[in-house]
Amino acid sequence: MDHFREYMAAEVALDHAAGQISRREAIRQMGVMGLSLTAASAVLAACGKDKKEATTSGPSSQDPLATTTSGAPTLAPLTTTARPATTPVPTQEVTYPGPNGTLFGAYAPAATRKGAVVVVHENRGLVDNIRAVASRLAGDGYSALAVDLLSEEGGTAKVATNDVASSLTNAGPSRLRADVHASFDELAKRNPGAKLGLIGFCFGGTVVWDYVADGDARLAAAAPFYGTVAFNVSFDKNKAAVLGIYGETDSRVNATQGDARAALDKTGVPHQINTYPGVGHGFYSDTGSPQSQAAYSAVLDWFDKYLK
Repeated sequence: MDHFREYMAAEVALDHAAGQISRREAIRQMGVMGLSLTAASAVLAACGKDKKEATTSGPSSQDPLATTTSGAPTLAPLTTTARPATTPVPTQEVTYPGPNGTLFGAYAPAATRKGAVVVVHENRGLVDNIRAVASRLAGDGYSALAVDLLSEEGGTAKVATNDVASSLTNAGPSRLRADVHASFDELAKRNPGAKLGLIGFCFGGTVVWDYVADGDARLAAAAPFYGTVAFNVSFDKNKAAVLGIYGETDSRVNATQGDARAALDKTGVPHQINTYPGVGHGFYSDTGSPQSQAAYSAVLDWFDKYLK
């Protein structure tokens, strides 16, 4: 099972453990992803042994497919530098050329631009909370393009909610990578001369880590939120400054944090790993929490340093 499939299968199993979908539906979704009944049942059984963690956004983040890392991470402080309030810039629906046809996205142009950022959604597709990320970034000076990685299926709105995760899984890393690359083409066209960044959440965080490893020379800064990296990942081709964001109790994703850090340590690029206390997977969804506010402030500090 490839890295992306493992991640998404565990997400489905944890949705079942949290009571969000039935066992039958979880097995159906994992079957569409290519798991056998035996493999799907094993993932569900392993998840059932874990208690649902206290997180700001729903499912437990303990992953039966992951190992644990040794040592506790250093926790990031919740104190942030006060920033003037900014007004989010409404997104506009856009289309642009992709490797397999038209790509859909939500674009928010900054009035006074510092840089430009591609935003990668969670395993729910391009929904309103991801559009809000693009709006917020644009309000803070970073023109932002949120790509719909289900464009080839007609867009997120055309895919049944329970089929979004399996559709993204079956798209495969190569297609997702190519769609992000095309999104950089579009973002650069709309923002000539700007330095380019990348941010993604959950599944999108995993997409960001994969893109960092691929080594697009245009990428100046990246901020993957609680994504996982592949076994034996290498960032030797990467030139971007990387800020990894994690939640303290997110044992599933944190299991690969050490691999990400070790791979970055082998490079000469600026990098930092921030782990926020008392929260788990998906904590940024509660944008009013101290951890979410501190993480967003850290991202702006990072982008202000490497994208301006």
